[in-house]
Amino acid sequence: MYKFALVGCGRIAVRHGELLTGPVAGAKLVAVCDINSEKAQAFGEKHGVPWFTDMDQMMSEADPDVVSVLTPSGLHAEHVLRLARYGKHIVVEKPMALTLDDADAMIAACDIHGCRLFVVKQNRFNVPVVKLREAIETRRFGKLVMGTVRVRWCRPQAYYDQASWRGTWEFDGGVLTNQASHHVDLLEWMMGDVESVFAKSSTALANIETEDTAVAVLKFRNGALGCIEATTATRPKDLEGSISILGEKGTVEIGGFAVNKMKTWAFSEPAPDDEGVMEQYSVNPPNVYGFGHQAYYEHVISCLDTGGKQLVDGLEGRRSIELVTAIYESIETGKEVQLRFMPKHCKLGVRSER
Repeated sequence: MYKFALVGCGRIAVRHGELLTGPVAGAKLVAVCDINSEKAQAFGEKHGVPWFTDMDQMMSEADPDVVSVLTPSGLHAEHVLRLARYGKHIVVEKPMALTLDDADAMIAACDIHGCRLFVVKQNRFNVPVVKLREAIETRRFGKLVMGTVRVRWCRPQAYYDQASWRGTWEFDGGVLTNQASHHVDLLEWMMGDVESVFAKSSTALANIETEDTAVAVLKFRNGALGCIEATTATRPKDLEGSISILGEKGTVEIGGFAVNKMKTWAFSEPAPDDEGVMEQYSVNPPNVYGFGHQAYYEHVISCLDTGGKQLVDGLEGRRSIELVTAIYESIETGKEVQLRFMPKHCKLGVRSER
């Protein structure tokens, strides 16, 4: 039984707390922490565990085996660096950081202190996504032609007003960094490394610093093209979170609210189980969180038990940060940006002078 502690008792912590108090075998929630004492107390009392407002005190008194960092994105690096000193394994929500320098520092710190870094990309564990990845690995598509992700979600002003850090460059980023983070990761995971990107964005409906709507055109190293369409300005409710992959020998589209519903599975060279794929691999959840978090935590437990490699470690989590940073660089400069670059104009994660 692995003892887990949560740092950050906000919106996403609700899902993590639910899973660590029953559904995930081998995991036990033993403590929670938030600088807001009311939030920490309410969360701790709800789950019957000690609550803290100082993470160092929590680490000393609760002595967890794993800590899940669920604080605002712009604070992930600071908190992971502070926690790594204890040598305990760390789970960090997406995105793992807002700058490449912070991501590199987190990876180095966990290596130095002998703790494993797990980056939450739960959509990789969605049932239809696993099936799509299998088709990629067995080369059923042949030559890849195009990959597209679409995030058409509804986030009204009230969502951004819940916390002062939401929609800021310093602590959050916009739809590309927050809501579409998983989808950007899936696209790169399926299609391979990106060579270049050109992007445009707007702040269409929300009163925030960052973008609520963006489009990006990608060229992959394998010659395929890609498209990212992301917005939180869909009204009046969430429409879709989807991915489609087109190749010379087949097409797959996964839709639903959270990349959970198989919509198209068609290959020119059929396989024995193709006939049942549409029914077997379609599970549309009641909300955009989907069902992947439970499978993700089960993966964490399995890795700790067996010593196996985590599906998304620090280096893998860094890949999507590099791509998102390049997209923002293109937005700011109005130019196509080559990957493997040093950002000069990207505002994401830049700390204001205090």
